[in-house]
Amino acid sequence: MVKSVDRALRIVKMVSTKKDGYSVTELAEKLELNKSSVFRLLATLIEHGFIEQDDETKRYRLGYQYLELSAKLLDSMDIRKEATPYLKELEALTNEVVHLVIYSQKEAVYIEKLEGNETLRMHSQVGKRAPMHCTSAGKTILSYLPEREARDILKQRGLPVHTENTITDPDLLLENLKEIRERGYGQEVEENEVGITCIAAPIFNFHGDITGSISISGPTIRMGEERIQELKNPLMEAGRKVSKRLGYRDNNNIE
Repeated sequence: MVKSVDRALRIVKMVSTKKDGYSVTELAEKLELNKSSVFRLLATLIEHGFIEQDDETKRYRLGYQYLELSAKLLDSMDIRKEATPYLKELEALTNEVVHLVIYSQKEAVYIEKLEGNETLRMHSQVGKRAPMHCTSAGKTILSYLPEREARDILKQRGLPVHTENTITDPDLLLENLKEIRERGYGQEVEENEVGITCIAAPIFNFHGDITGSISISGPTIRMGEERIQELKNPLMEAGRKVSKRLGYRDNNNIE
């Protein structure tokens, strides 16, 4: 361990715990270091933008360099890479088809599909667009968009019939979207494909915006209400974990 680096990082961690920062004396006492050593370390951290000193109080707090680095880190994150471990956990737990869907340019797109161990033939394919109005993944994304944006999408794309259960009335669909948001997960029973029932949970980015969803799909004969209740919590937990990996924090209230 390099002592100077260790001490500098300890200072950074300590300063991050207090909004109005710390004085040199306070830092020296808490970290059990002499004031001259702490001052030299602070000067170096200030030079690189990781610490700044308030002109009035002379106290030290985090610098804006962290915002720049955080933005670069978050922008470089690959949602598929971040989500894959949790998708595999769901696949192992459920043995059903698991999808990862992203929201891009007002479309929902499948970017990952795990088949599970059960035989299930579905129309979904990686790279293809997921119908927004009649899939659990698409409806979940719609439900967390601003209402005006959701209405614009529905107006542009329409509500084409996929099965006799497809919701084709915009007002009924908007009411359904409201219910999805209230309970924290989406559900559709044979709205997109006959014989298939799906549930989905939202994924949020570091801005708190909806960025995609994770869904579990299975034959309706297996995906009854009891099964839905069994799967919804692990599914929503997976959504929370992926959101956290993307920089989202629970105080934004996923549920």
